[in-house]
Amino acid sequence: MDPREKTGHEVPEVGMLIARVLVATDGSEGARLAGRAAADIASRTGAELHLVHVWRLVPAHAAYPGVMWTDYSYLSEDEARRLLKREAAGIAESGGRIAGTHLVQDAPAGGILGLCRRLRPDLLVLGSRGLGALGRLALGSVSEAVAHRAGWPVLVVRGGEEAWPPRRVVVGDDGSQAAAAAGELAALIGGLFGAEGVVVRAFRSPPGAGEAGEFEEALYWEGQALEGRAWRIGKVLGSRPVARLVEGDAAAEILRAAAEGDDERRSLVAVGSRGLGAAGRLLLGSVSTKLLRAAGGSVLVCPQRSPFVSRYDEGLA
Repeated sequence: MDPREKTGHEVPEVGMLIARVLVATDGSEGARLAGRAAADIASRTGAELHLVHVWRLVPAHAAYPGVMWTDYSYLSEDEARRLLKREAAGIAESGGRIAGTHLVQDAPAGGILGLCRRLRPDLLVLGSRGLGALGRLALGSVSEAVAHRAGWPVLVVRGGEEAWPPRRVVVGDDGSQAAAAAGELAALIGGLFGAEGVVVRAFRSPPGAGEAGEFEEALYWEGQALEGRAWRIGKVLGSRPVARLVEGDAAAEILRAAAEGDDERRSLVAVGSRGLGAAGRLLLGSVSTKLLRAAGGSVLVCPQRSPFVSRYDEGLA
């Protein structure tokens, strides 16, 4: 379905950057929510949708009596194959069109990342804090490991059934190209569902900040740069986001903005990873970790080394 039929939003050219979406499943409720989100994004952007399940063979005699494995373990490949088939059928029943399914034997994070290197998706989608069949699977820790090691944008979907689709997009901006790319990608996703936007740039006052008005002048130009970012994000989102230049801890201010809506689970938070902001005041590499652990809703992380950032840079040339 053309997204304009639901939102009246013209899909921008940046949408062509999402040509392939990969979603990882472990059979949990969280993974099913991620599958629904990935299917929504793929269908509304015309992207290919791929589904992966990673399994690891653990011999029955390797476990101590009474110990339940919680590391993506399976005792048989057949069980893993059945799970993948079942989850693919669930996505198809909800209207998603799957271009390919992938069964990978490996450690969870390594298997997902290995397939990414071969498949080269434009967006990787994961669930969070999900327990799979018989409590053997845990995507919570896997999602964080993947998000920090991936060379592609990673969307970690969480918050339960009421968390999707997003109503608000909250972008943590530090002046880096990774943050800019994350903001526009999040705006593309949010715009498909008529979401509103907020762009937050946090700073800390250095010692002697008020001397000779230098800090005030720097702050003025920071505000101008932030307004420019908000303008670009608004072009993609379909409406002008609110721009906020605030003093404080970056992660705390982003979380505060995300919690302002009627339900913080419906806020999609987006940040770049390992991006150093103006005057060295922001380091979103650590901020992304805090957000992945503390945000009530979904989190999009765009790494600096991502091909998406390179294509974003080319688009600005």
